[in-house]
Amino acid sequence: MFRPAVRPGLAVITYHGVLPDGYTPLDPGFDGSLITAAVFRRQLRFLKSKYNVISPEEMRAWAGGDADLPQRAALLTCDDGFLSNLTEMLPILDEEGLRCLFFVTGMSTGNQRAMLWYEELLLMFMRAEARNFSFSSEGLDLAGILGNREQRRALWWSAVKKLSRIDADQRERFLLQAHSYFGLESTFEFYRRTYSLADRHFSLMIGDEVRRLAAAGMTIGAHTVTHPVLSQMPPALAWREIVNSKMQLESALGKEVWAFAYPFGDPPSVTPPVLAMAQRAGFEMSFLNVGGGLGAQLSVHAMPRVHVNAEMSLSEFEAHVSGFYESLQRMFRPNTPEIEELPESSPMPRSPDLRHA
Repeated sequence: MFRPAVRPGLAVITYHGVLPDGYTPLDPGFDGSLITAAVFRRQLRFLKSKYNVISPEEMRAWAGGDADLPQRAALLTCDDGFLSNLTEMLPILDEEGLRCLFFVTGMSTGNQRAMLWYEELLLMFMRAEARNFSFSSEGLDLAGILGNREQRRALWWSAVKKLSRIDADQRERFLLQAHSYFGLESTFEFYRRTYSLADRHFSLMIGDEVRRLAAAGMTIGAHTVTHPVLSQMPPALAWREIVNSKMQLESALGKEVWAFAYPFGDPPSVTPPVLAMAQRAGFEMSFLNVGGGLGAQLSVHAMPRVHVNAEMSLSEFEAHVSGFYESLQRMFRPNTPEIEELPESSPMPRSPDLRHA
């Protein structure tokens, strides 16, 4: 196994979910951020043997200047709020005696089962017949060739950015009309009808399940209301996505929600105005989805993380967590754009109260 040099600092690791036993693979891109229970357990045991795994509350105390981090500290986080966070991840975390910071969308504060809109969009494109198409709805136009997988994924990502510009109700209507245009029933209902593990594979938690996760000792953070690309949104919609996710989760949990994770979390989606909104909304810490590992520069509102994916071997996992991989990336890509936190003295952009905009 690769043996990296020892580096000081903090490594924040982010997961998305653990696949249920007997799952059906749906698409490499769709399933690429989900790992098996065996891989999850092996990674946790590796971290326990080589690092000091801290709790989210220890991280919060450090961010507030009330505590120091131990040497080779590691924090576990998980994005999106899939049901598998409760059904598959929680039992393993309990067995290993570890705590995790789970970032959940406002969609999970109600009692209606749902899936992430952009994942439903991807599966719709993958299910549709090969064809040229041109489709318009809610003021948005989509056109292209549904051919091979790469073409479909490119069309999907273009559509994700366009659909992030409108509000959640418009997005839902767009998806309904797009399914009808392609002659498909709802992707979510199709898989729930034909695939017994659909909910544990990709459905989101509902309110009672989020409360169960918190009652089990896990910490809940916010991840917007509907997981759009915030940088693509009009400022009023982006602000509403951020601040309303905090309000909805605090109402559902009856406790303060102090941490936030930017959807997608890469430089194009986390721009300075987005950083400013997260700070203004009252979050004590905000997390990216890139640039993590020991030795990374730590900024409380642009906290770097290691993104775990299904293709990552244990050696690759160690290279990422140790900071070795990120240091190599910076050597070979010196002009890679970085996400810079606004200085503490920087004024927040002046704007009207957008909460009710």
